[in-house]
Amino acid sequence: MKYMILLYGSPDVEPAYGTPEFGKMMAEFSAINEKMIADGVLVSGEGLQGVETATSLRVRGGKVETMDGPFATTKEHLGGYYVIDVPDLDAALRYGEMMPVAQWGTVEVRPLMNYNPTGN
Repeated sequence: MKYMILLYGSPDVEPAYGTPEFGKMMAEFSAINEKMIADGVLVSGEGLQGVETATSLRVRGGKVETMDGPFATTKEHLGGYYVIDVPDLDAALRYGEMMPVAQWGTVEVRPLMNYNPTGN
């Protein structure tokens, strides 16, 4: 079963770029990436650019409205994601708890729906 691991962090508490703590965090991400590859569970994953680069949209009354930034105002921002293919939620949670972000942010683990009739 495929699960998405969503990584949320707050810019005011996550390690700042260029600091030793940032380097440690990136080394931890590299290690979990290598583990998921070695375990054969990694489908995809990427970091996201900052929320200031986001454009949100909605359609109301047949008209498209666009807004700069994320639609919801929150302290934590979606910073990246992984898609993994594992047997069950317990396995997905084990990978989620390995994410460095879990130490200062939030990691959401959610099953993906499969609309593909071939099962892929």
